[in-house]
Amino acid sequence: MTTLARAIRSALLTADPRAKCFATRQIARDWRAGRLAWDFDVAMPDQPAWPDAPELLPPGRMPKRGKFGSERARIALWHSLAHIEFVAIDLALDMAGRFGAQMGRDFVDDFLSVAADEAMHFALLARKVESLGSHYGALPAHAGLWEAAFATRKDVAARLAVVPMVLEARGLDVTPATLERVAAAGDAGGAKILARILDDEIRHVAAGTKHFLRCAEMAQANPESLWQTLVKQHFHGSIKPPFNDSARLAAGLSRGFYAEIAH
Repeated sequence: MTTLARAIRSALLTADPRAKCFATRQIARDWRAGRLAWDFDVAMPDQPAWPDAPELLPPGRMPKRGKFGSERARIALWHSLAHIEFVAIDLALDMAGRFGAQMGRDFVDDFLSVAADEAMHFALLARKVESLGSHYGALPAHAGLWEAAFATRKDVAARLAVVPMVLEARGLDVTPATLERVAAAGDAGGAKILARILDDEIRHVAAGTKHFLRCAEMAQANPESLWQTLVKQHFHGSIKPPFNDSARLAAGLSRGFYAEIAH
C-alpha cells in the first residue's frame, strides 16, 4: 500500500497541470477509501514541480491587463485566476504532507479536501481560458505565490496564519467585486465559476482558522495576538481593506484578528 506522504510528494513533483489535478483528486479519493497508509516516510519538497510555462515574473514586472472588458484583459483576468488556483493545489497538498503527522487525521482530511477543490477550480478556469482562444501558460504569471509557503515551512501555526487566513481570506475580499464585473459584462458562465469558488474558499479559510485555533490552544496563546505576531513575522505584504467582513466571519475570521493591523 502506498503511503500518504509518498502519494502527496509524487503529486507535488508532477509538473503538468492536468496530471497534477488528476493526481490530487486521486489522492483525495484514495485517502477517503482507506487506500493510503498513514505514514509520513518521505519529506515534502521545498518547491513543487511546475511547467515551463507560464513564465513567472515578480509583481513589478507583470504586464498591465488593460481596460476591463477588452479581449486581452478578459484573458489576462482568467489566466491570473487559473494560476492562483494552480499554486493553491500545491499549497494545500504541502500543508497535508508537511504537517499531517503533527496535526492528525482531521487536519489531513480538511486539506486534502481543499486540494481537491483547488484542482477542480483550476480545471474550470483553465477551460475558461481555452474558451477565450488562449490556454494556461500563454501569459506570464505572478512568481511570489509560493514564497509564503517556503517562509513558513517549519511552523504549522505560521503557515495557517499566512496562507488560509491572509492569502485565501484576501480572495474572499476581492472575488465579489470581480464577480459583479463579470456578471455585468454578460458572462453568466464566468460569474457562476466565481460564485462556486467563493463558496468553496469560505470553507477553506474556515478549515485554516479551525486548525489555527487549535494551535493557539495547544500553545496556550490568545489566538488573535498569536495570529498578529505570526503575520508580522512571516507576511511581507499588507493587510488592507476593503474587507468582506461577512464572508470572513462565516469562515470564523472575526475583525478582532485583522482590524488592528490593517493598513
